[in-house]
Amino acid sequence: MAAAGGLCLPLSFLLLLLLSLALSPCSSSPPPRTTYIVHVAGSHKPDAFATHSEWYASAVESVTSSLDEPDGNRIVYSYDAAFHGFAARLGDAEAELLGQVPGVLAVIPETVYNLHTTRSPEFLGIGPEVISNGVWSSALAGHDVVVGVLDTGIWPENPSFADAALPPVPARWKGACEVGSKFTSRHCNKKIVGARVFYQGYEASAGSIDEKAEFKSPRDQDGHGTHTAATVAGSSVPGASLFGYAAGTARGMAPRARVAVYKVCWTGGCFSSDILAAVDRAVADGVDVLSISLGGGVSGYQRDSLSIAAFGAMEKGVFVACSAGNAGPEPISLTNVSPWITTVGASTMDRDFPASIKLSSGVEFAGVSLYSRRQNPSPSLTHPLVFMGGANSSSLDPRSLCLEGALDPLVVAGKIVLCHRGISPRVQKGQVVKDAGGVGMILANTAANGEELIADSHLLPAVAVGEKTGEAIKNYIRTAARPAASLAFQGTKVGIRPSPVVAAFSSRGPNILTLEVLKPDIVAPGVNILAAWSGVASPSSLAVDRRRVGFNILSGTSMSCPHVAGVAALLKAKHPEWSPAAIKSALMTTAYLHDNTHTPLKDASTGEPSTCYDHGAGHIQPARAVDPGLVYDITADDYFEFLCTQNLTPLQLRVFNKHEPNRTCKHALSSAGDLNYPAISAVFRQLPAGTLSLRRVVTNVGPAASIYHARVTAFKGAEVKVEPETLRFQRRNQKLSFKISFRTTSPQPSPEFGALTWSDGVRKVRSPIALIWLQ
Repeated sequence: MAAAGGLCLPLSFLLLLLLSLALSPCSSSPPPRTTYIVHVAGSHKPDAFATHSEWYASAVESVTSSLDEPDGNRIVYSYDAAFHGFAARLGDAEAELLGQVPGVLAVIPETVYNLHTTRSPEFLGIGPEVISNGVWSSALAGHDVVVGVLDTGIWPENPSFADAALPPVPARWKGACEVGSKFTSRHCNKKIVGARVFYQGYEASAGSIDEKAEFKSPRDQDGHGTHTAATVAGSSVPGASLFGYAAGTARGMAPRARVAVYKVCWTGGCFSSDILAAVDRAVADGVDVLSISLGGGVSGYQRDSLSIAAFGAMEKGVFVACSAGNAGPEPISLTNVSPWITTVGASTMDRDFPASIKLSSGVEFAGVSLYSRRQNPSPSLTHPLVFMGGANSSSLDPRSLCLEGALDPLVVAGKIVLCHRGISPRVQKGQVVKDAGGVGMILANTAANGEELIADSHLLPAVAVGEKTGEAIKNYIRTAARPAASLAFQGTKVGIRPSPVVAAFSSRGPNILTLEVLKPDIVAPGVNILAAWSGVASPSSLAVDRRRVGFNILSGTSMSCPHVAGVAALLKAKHPEWSPAAIKSALMTTAYLHDNTHTPLKDASTGEPSTCYDHGAGHIQPARAVDPGLVYDITADDYFEFLCTQNLTPLQLRVFNKHEPNRTCKHALSSAGDLNYPAISAVFRQLPAGTLSLRRVVTNVGPAASIYHARVTAFKGAEVKVEPETLRFQRRNQKLSFKISFRTTSPQPSPEFGALTWSDGVRKVRSPIALIWLQ
């Protein structure tokens, strides 16, 4: 048994002895416990155990205190599809001892993840006429693509999830419709083909779910999950709007794809043990795409449980899209940076919701708002205007931020109040103003948000403005004898220029774990997105808001992620043989970098051109992604070889070996930069910098006989050479390699950005390039 890596009695006795020494002899109660994710080498299961679950239970029992509670049931989940392991409630000393058990690869504390909180199909060039009559139509005849959505659940009665136009559920599908509070099997249909709920990890760490406040079922009480699911694959719903704003037909990116819902988020957050159980189950159910609009910070690949689970999903052919995060415009603010995950940033569309502020001086300023026009105040009705922050107020002043309890009703009553954006939710600031007797609000950006404008469904007349406008209005308030203003709301406007623009909140690169892997991968619409909503949640998500709507408008990388997941579903339907890496390559190499004014994409936080660390490869362009010409394909073995360049120990590497237990490093890559990624990041790690060469392999997925010519950007500080400069393909799926070399002429203090483009005269395959000199 011992030779086979099993748990023999002497080892169990020793572990118990060590544990007893680690605990206080005077304590009569068990030590504090938290949930840990335990990764194991599945191939190390001793023959004495019939199942992995029995082995896991024995391992936990071997480190459990004799003071354990009567039921002694510490295991929260067992994982088997995406990776081998389990989640268990352990004390710190027990977790340390468990890490010494043969076959245990890593013991990682529970992580709490957060949510990264219509017209977008047309904006992306995949409107109903394209889906019905264009290149997608024949591919989608089978309706067999299933997208798994990990989020807050779903509101199944929303018409976005109607299934009238869909054929029976594919026979290959293994998912289930779990019943629970206000959710029965009849709530699943040919659109919602699966609905599961995961809360054991949450309850183990945060206590029992309050079933008076939350549905302990796949039903969505928050709205976020319903919104993301509808964005991915919502059916067409004519006449959708929010209070008349964004009126039109609401439709998901892949309206004929199926949705499988995995509810992992609750009022207290989204716990990693539940998320991993959902990924594991989704892979076993047979999803083709996963949309995960969650993030929990960055840790090493071998300690990021979502990264490990996504690796296992990728090995099974599942495309995984994750949101980049909403911590922009700060640099190095990305989450979900593993190269086998498609990391999605957020951008604007060409639709806006204009509103205006007219000062009593006659000066007028533009802003945005989703305030209900049914209560629209008269534009000619003016009110006194006040800013509570004072002449030298910092952006952290509670009064300038309109935080709860910070406003003096004697000063605010009957007035329009200017509030700084930040700290508290935007809509909540308006409620604070309303509670203090204010009649309106001007929500002004600070330097962190620049001129980015996000519309909200406020509870009182309110207009959001950029930083420059906010400063001008504050100056007017300080200098005018009797400052006053009126607010007006102008509905919906399309054709906004410039668009798209990279959202200020969208998290930025570089990838702190590996500079050679350029992140984010791509940007997609994530600002002011209309989609389905929960029937019990208000549009503002405030408890005092009694309004209920069928559709809501939200912003965040949570919204951009399902756009990419939906387009990935379309590509999977069109090209079922493509790997997740091939789909990602098609999305990245066909992205565009210019807005509708034909100028480079801009950063909303500065108004200046954005870089690869802001927009990745560029803005998603589905119509071109369906026929990219060439793809940069990557296998699971290639990704493993990448991990071999990351200074991981053999034990740490084994957490990525669920499906290939005997896989070892072959050192096929000379550096991380040689991973066959669609983006190229050349990192000069030593000075004086000389020449750096990287290698790539492209696969022809276009016409059999194709000739591609290379064109590369001229870089400041380096000369670039591509060998060969011409690639001649004789057949489809043929692979050809090339080398790109960078010779430093003068090291630059900041990264330089450009691109390598292969063109056959019809198709352009563009790879972004970042040159980095470490000083």
